[in-house]
Amino acid sequence: DQNIVKIIVHALNWNSQESVFEIGTGLGALTESLSNSAKYVFTIEKDQQLKPVLEDLFRDKKRQISILYNDILNFDLKKFLTEKKEKGIVVNKIAGNLPYNISLPLLRKLMDLHYLLEIAVVMVQKEVAERMMAKPGNKNYGFLSVISQNYSHIDKIHLVKPNVFYPKPEVDSMIVRINFYDKPVVFIEDKNIFLELLSAIFQNRRKNINNSLKTYFGERIEQKELEKMLYCLGIDKNERGENFDLPTYASLTKEIKNIIK
Repeated sequence: DQNIVKIIVHALNWNSQESVFEIGTGLGALTESLSNSAKYVFTIEKDQQLKPVLEDLFRDKKRQISILYNDILNFDLKKFLTEKKEKGIVVNKIAGNLPYNISLPLLRKLMDLHYLLEIAVVMVQKEVAERMMAKPGNKNYGFLSVISQNYSHIDKIHLVKPNVFYPKPEVDSMIVRINFYDKPVVFIEDKNIFLELLSAIFQNRRKNINNSLKTYFGERIEQKELEKMLYCLGIDKNERGENFDLPTYASLTKEIKNIIK
């Protein structure tokens, strides 16, 4: 639906000298529209069978549109963006209709590159968008919520019904604008422990924080040390971790790092 394409392009907040990286070229509908606004369009497509179609479609725009035939999950996007920047081509905007089956690892990949990016306007499953924007205590609040909100601010742009697609998906979609922060909201002392902490909490949502951490870190942290840590942080050991905000996760990460074996 060209109206949806226009909404995505408009939401990128362009100036004529900016370049964009598109995830998922497909048959080029969004690519074509992006090329009318961007200085350069770099677009990645996993399906090699589309190459003859796309090469023919964009044969007159080869200097402006570069098609990369690769899997975005395996593609070194950090290296690509950095190398372009060193050559004077700043590519800090992302666009795309994210494949639903890889949207979660892909969004995490983008969050890891927050310092290289300004905006991403992407279409995702409505449920995924709601999880990105959910607040502590909400049933949708989880791993993706915490990661997304530490590295960006999410704007809801447009709800997309199944009938604008062919073939029609079975779920509603949503266009969101991810406004990346230069620096995260809270400093994370140890990223690996931070991710472990989130896994401990959200894989055991129905357990209180004491039991969640004991289940996950029990072999590396003595119970008395764990309870002392929670007490010193002013955290009720019977509270559920899904109700915590970003500063609390950051504090827990720092203290776990200090006492872990």
